[in-house]
Amino acid sequence: MRSVEKKELIISWITISIAFAFFWSDILRLDEFARFLPISFFAVGTGFVFHELAHRTVARHYGCFAEYRMWKEGLLLALILPIISLGHLFFAAPGAVYIYGPHLRRKEHGIISLAGPLTNIIIALLFLFAAGFIEASGFLPTPYLIKLLLSTASLNLWFAFFNLIPLPPLDGSKVFIWNPLVWAVLFFPLLGLFFLI
Repeated sequence: MRSVEKKELIISWITISIAFAFFWSDILRLDEFARFLPISFFAVGTGFVFHELAHRTVARHYGCFAEYRMWKEGLLLALILPIISLGHLFFAAPGAVYIYGPHLRRKEHGIISLAGPLTNIIIALLFLFAAGFIEASGFLPTPYLIKLLLSTASLNLWFAFFNLIPLPPLDGSKVFIWNPLVWAVLFFPLLGLFFLI
């Protein structure tokens, strides 16, 4: 990973983590914000960072040059919106993996786009399983640990759902164009979970 890409990925991770901590907590209570911040760093690290690295890895597998680039305006919006709305609104467009290289077929574009949301779904299922296992095993889990596991699962599901919306430039538009059935099998269960949660 080149130093510019690493720096921009870390800046995006920190910014989005702070923004989510504002969104999840009462902005007027700094103690609550401080309690949510480590959870947010962990959840965003698994959700956002692994999502982008999955796109990058699969694109490079197909022989492309692929690097993450942050979007400063999107990061600024992510920080400001939860504050001015007192934690009621959140929107993040931190950046994206930019891909250059040989001409890719529709299928390859679809698979590269699918890699990020699919990574989020796998992470979410692992953390849901871990939370259920810990609660069922009688290990006397702390409420904070369960909150960390469930918040991480929830954020990953949200990332997967949002990115699978079939509107350009989101991943879902490319997955839908490649294979509507694959898109539907992933999107509609996530839509149900989104409204259930």
